[in-house]
Amino acid sequence: MVLVACAKVPLTNRKQMNLLSESQLIAMSLTSYNEFLSQNPPVAASDADSRMVKNIGTRISSSVNTYMGQNGFGDRIKGFKWDFNLVDSKEVNAWCMPGGKVVVYSGLLPVTKDEPGLAFVMGHEIAHAVARHGNERMSQMLMAQAGGIALDVALANKPAETKALFMTAYGVGSQVGVMLPFSRMHETEADKLGMIFMAMAGYDPSEAPKVWERMIAINKGPKPPEILSTHPGDKTRIEALRKYVPAAMKYYKKK
Repeated sequence: MVLVACAKVPLTNRKQMNLLSESQLIAMSLTSYNEFLSQNPPVAASDADSRMVKNIGTRISSSVNTYMGQNGFGDRIKGFKWDFNLVDSKEVNAWCMPGGKVVVYSGLLPVTKDEPGLAFVMGHEIAHAVARHGNERMSQMLMAQAGGIALDVALANKPAETKALFMTAYGVGSQVGVMLPFSRMHETEADKLGMIFMAMAGYDPSEAPKVWERMIAINKGPKPPEILSTHPGDKTRIEALRKYVPAAMKYYKKK
């Protein structure tokens, strides 16, 4: 597999290796996204919740475009064509594919409760995409399961398996909870970026910890020790969100 990029993640400046071409992933995203929506028709645009999702998405995507441009990361969202849809599902889930394709499941809305709550989750999921966390995960999985072959070769030789890896890398499918299968490091980066994006879009970032508190309330089952978990522990995460509120508030522009 050819090394495509060794760059820095926005905000944290963590050095990042993406072994896959983002343009390839965006093309793959469009196909997968259209297939998903054909099987899971979006809620009508006239629906109040659907309008809310689209409104939040429009505001956050504008803040993403501004933040990335101002901080020298404009190339990371080159080729993004934002789209936001609500689907009728009991799953507590949301995700963003490369290229800015965002889906929110209706089962998430009772947890987020209002626009600021949903803005944090959507900002978080969008942050995963612009930080190219999915690219990192997809690269790792191809290395582990396909011997490091190039994406186009994997698609030609094992299309179904490669598509499954893609959907897993971007959190599409049955998952319990909003924060999908990224590493603890990825989750922390997405939390911080998501809070900045929501703040710039006019949503109070102090709402972010409250969303996670509500998430804990619906996920009361046994959890592995934090050191063995892919996610930060609940208490650790809430405390980190609270500590980051003052930094995110610097970007807050009430609308």
